[in-house]
Amino acid sequence: MAAKHEITRADIMSMSEYAEERTERRRAIGEVKRDRRFEIGPFVTIYFENYDTMWWQVHEMLYIERGGEEQIADELAAYNPLIPNGADLVATLMFEIDQPERRQRVLAGLGGVEETVTMSFAGETITAVPEGDVARSTAEGRASSVHFLHFPFTREQAAKFRAPGAKVVVGIGHPGYGHMAAMPEAVRQALMHDLD
Repeated sequence: MAAKHEITRADIMSMSEYAEERTERRRAIGEVKRDRRFEIGPFVTIYFENYDTMWWQVHEMLYIERGGEEQIADELAAYNPLIPNGADLVATLMFEIDQPERRQRVLAGLGGVEETVTMSFAGETITAVPEGDVARSTAEGRASSVHFLHFPFTREQAAKFRAPGAKVVVGIGHPGYGHMAAMPEAVRQALMHDLD
């Protein structure tokens, strides 16, 4: 079955129905997310998004904020751009540092880190394109702890990514955070379905 690329108003459940199913849906989305994430270096986790993860996020926002019908269009506008379009992979890159002072110190020197993320496989290197919703780095050189990234693929690159046994490495090339990690095979298998 082809991946869905957009959440529409027709996909939104009533909040009463969602409340009844919320616990089971939380368990199910946990299963989906498990094979869509891995760590890069000591502080970063990368989470690859899809229709299901964004559907969950939209419903959680509607459930928690209780904005009703008026809120739905805003949530769709916010989260639909983070669903892969069939020719890209979309990821949330998070710096996860528990201690607030250490987090401030680390992020203070990572401005522009979102411009240095790459995915390499089979002789190809794709440089991530940051989501253009808001600036994630300040003029002073401080980075946000959350970045939304698109990895645009050509058809040829998608075929190489899907090839049996393909080895994929995701790297961050910032001078203040130079780390790379091999993508687990279970993650690559899950992400293959995001590419048409």
